[in-house]
Amino acid sequence: MAEAAGLQGTNRARAGRWLRRAAALLAGVTLLTGTGQIPAVSPAHAASKASGSRSVNISVDSLTPSAPTREGTLTVRGTAVNESAATVSGAAVTLLVGPRMNGRSEMDAVSERTGYVPGVDGVELPVRYAKKIGTLRPGARRSFSLAVPVSALGLGQSGVYQLSVAVAGQTAAQPLRHVTGVQRTFLPWQPGRTPKQTQLTFLWPLISRPHVTARTTSDGQRAPVFSDDVLAREMGQGGRLQQLVALGKDLPVTWVLDPDLLATADAMTRPYQVVEDGGAGDEPRVADGTGQAVAKQWLADLEKALRGHQVVVLPFADPDLAAIAHRGRGVPGTLGRLRSATALAVSTVETVFSHRVTPRTDIAWPVDGAIDQSIVDVAASAGARTVIARSDSLRETGNLLYTPTAARPIGRGRTAVVADARLSTVFTGDLGRAENATLAVQEFLAQTQMITLQAPERKRSIVVAPQRTPTTEQVQAMATALRDLAPGRWTQPLDLGQAAKAKTDPNATRRVPSGKAYRASLRRQELSVDGFRAIRSTQDELDVFGTILTVRDPVVIPFTNAILRELSTSWRGTGGRATAARTSVKAYLDGLVDKVQLVRKSDITLSGRSATIPVTVQNNLVQDVKGLRLVLSSSQRNRLAVTEPQPISVEGGHSQSVKFGTTANANGRAEITAQLVTEDGRPYGQAVTFQVNVTEITSTVILVIAGGVLLLVLAGVRIYLKRKRNAARRTAAADPAQAAPAAVGGGGASAVPAQQPGDVEPDTGSQSADTSGPGEKVDH
Repeated sequence: MAEAAGLQGTNRARAGRWLRRAAALLAGVTLLTGTGQIPAVSPAHAASKASGSRSVNISVDSLTPSAPTREGTLTVRGTAVNESAATVSGAAVTLLVGPRMNGRSEMDAVSERTGYVPGVDGVELPVRYAKKIGTLRPGARRSFSLAVPVSALGLGQSGVYQLSVAVAGQTAAQPLRHVTGVQRTFLPWQPGRTPKQTQLTFLWPLISRPHVTARTTSDGQRAPVFSDDVLAREMGQGGRLQQLVALGKDLPVTWVLDPDLLATADAMTRPYQVVEDGGAGDEPRVADGTGQAVAKQWLADLEKALRGHQVVVLPFADPDLAAIAHRGRGVPGTLGRLRSATALAVSTVETVFSHRVTPRTDIAWPVDGAIDQSIVDVAASAGARTVIARSDSLRETGNLLYTPTAARPIGRGRTAVVADARLSTVFTGDLGRAENATLAVQEFLAQTQMITLQAPERKRSIVVAPQRTPTTEQVQAMATALRDLAPGRWTQPLDLGQAAKAKTDPNATRRVPSGKAYRASLRRQELSVDGFRAIRSTQDELDVFGTILTVRDPVVIPFTNAILRELSTSWRGTGGRATAARTSVKAYLDGLVDKVQLVRKSDITLSGRSATIPVTVQNNLVQDVKGLRLVLSSSQRNRLAVTEPQPISVEGGHSQSVKFGTTANANGRAEITAQLVTEDGRPYGQAVTFQVNVTEITSTVILVIAGGVLLLVLAGVRIYLKRKRNAARRTAAADPAQAAPAAVGGGGASAVPAQQPGDVEPDTGSQSADTSGPGEKVDH
């Protein structure tokens, strides 16, 4: 781990002066009013009595200037509050100037120490610079202001000095004057110029969580629907995003933008709607958005602020690279969405700023700069050749006595820019309290100077990557620190692109850690594998839905962007909000898909060998749908066959009935399934099943059929006999002699009356000539 073991050399005169002051303190020099003394107590004993030196809470609300020069006055303002149950009498506030710090580790130790330690916390200034605040009863609060000439501080050579604000007084339990409260900070001191200044890159993040839903209004305008109107406040005067733009425009920073925020602000410049509190269901209550004016002003101010600065654009909606690498890479389509987010980032910036801003999209920023090899690989798959890491992830192992340059080649043409962890986390926590903001500014300035003093002969480049979404107070503290870090002292500004090209220290760590080294606390915040699968399911459903729409973009684009927002890094640490957002998108898409559906059918009965079955398709969308086919399939094809699928095209708000022919081959029940499918064969929506009872093949029907067959046979026999009779007549007419014997039978005979003129032979259609016996005459 990079750390200064100590500054090279010590000013002997300064050391002698410090020793004399410490000796005077330990000898019992008077404090403040001269009426009491700080007892000479060993550090160990002082630590055991720390409660006494923490009775009064001191807040340093302002310290100006943050980095004093030779001329001028140091002014300290703050508040002292007695938080103990004892009354502190004769209380007074003074400053103590401690020794020059020897490294960043010593600064860390000072920040962590509690309670007053005589001889370690410095020597108090002369009594004339003290401020009496009287008696402090329990709970009493006193404001104070100290003004001390810089020349009276006794500062020596350039360096970081410990500065303590202390309150001393007497209590009934401790009648001797003693320190009842102390607050420490750092005072950077540079009376001249530094031969080689450290190059400093400060990232200025313009990122917000997603606010736009997948919904659009159904009034024909297709206006977007927002989950809330928070951005209207954040872009307004004094809001977080307004302060980022207003303060960042004059600072030497590299802007890091989420293009989703730009697209959202651009959408706010036109009519939009916001889901009201408590709105739920398929059609939640909405109200008109109020941020059109502030969004227009904010975008105009942002465009001006970006001029002359380097702009880095993250993939659309700032996707969580670590979650994708660890849990989502194995889910099909995830990496493709990441690449789509990168492409969308470029087009968004070009559209919003009309090509007046040229961003860089080849830089990735994993959450908290924590990386492993899989994260680097995922970033590279989306086109990033540079990844922003952090020194608490890519730790130094070369026992360097100084903080190395940020740029590190990590192989395969990739570069890791390692941000300094201490500097990147200074502006966190509740900086709404003036004391916290003041201490953060002082620590930032002191840390940057200490980095320069570690190796003043080396020209190095360091990077600061603060939290992604700083609060308004954190933004103001960062701006104060950068303004106080005037160019020409111990740092000079550098943009991120140049920092990535800086010459690497030969002994700096370049090895990317393994996945096992990734912090467990960060891993627990990642989107789960099931979450990625749910996103994939939503995307698949959207792909199918989009194929049937005649006007795709107003529907598909909002859903596509909403799915990308489900991958956002900003969902980390938000509990169930990510799940709720993902569920909302899926539920809304399900509702739209269900608007094109098959109407449910009850069971039917077929009473003939062939019949038609009507199936109705209903379209409740406001636009026409096409590209669908309706398929009917029978569970018993040998019993009931159905005709081929039919194409479907339904106007918006209408229904269409389609008739399918059927052929019954046997009696009994058959289950019919109706399913809509797309042109490429993918099922659409829910299938509808119903029962068909085939009843035409019964015993009665069989008898009817048999009777019909019998009639056909009898008719054939009649035709045959009639033809045969006619043939015999023709033979008799041609040769009567041959026909006579045919009229005589053997044995006795009975005469048949001869046919008289005018008689007509009846035609039974089913009887032949009568032959009563031998010798009977048959007259044909």
